[in-house]
Amino acid sequence: MTLGPRPEASLPPGTARVLIQTLRGDITVELDTARAPATAANFLRYVDAAYYDGARFHRTVRASHQNGVAVPIGVIQAGLNSTRVPKGFPPIALERTSMTGLRHLDGAISMARDGPDKATSGFFICIGDQPSLDYGGQRNPDGQGRACQRRTPHAADRH
Repeated sequence: MTLGPRPEASLPPGTARVLIQTLRGDITVELDTARAPATAANFLRYVDAAYYDGARFHRTVRASHQNGVAVPIGVIQAGLNSTRVPKGFPPIALERTSMTGLRHLDGAISMARDGPDKATSGFFICIGDQPSLDYGGQRNPDGQGRACQRRTPHAADRH
């Protein structure tokens, strides 16, 4: 996968756009820099440093494949190119969906995390609505949810 150029023409204020190029088609992501500025800036610093270039979507998680999981989800997960290990990017504080108003709806992009203030480089795209990933949702034992962003589907994104 390659993430790049960010065409900014005709975007609403408080929005940044990233193009994710994959062998299966392009995905255009819109980041809400106004409502979730730390999450957007975190994602963009990895994009700008080219740490996602050559990476891939490494796992598809579907509810039907999660036998025994109390709160199954549907997501496509991605992370860094393993040959490009970043240095100096500390984890960010969690911007809870209760504060941002953003939700884990179909196509939303979100940062993975290892704890409430531990989001780094991993991200995923929601397959269908995933309210259990929002603040107060049951997927995370702490109920804090995940930091969410937006995704804009275009014709090239359709499966």
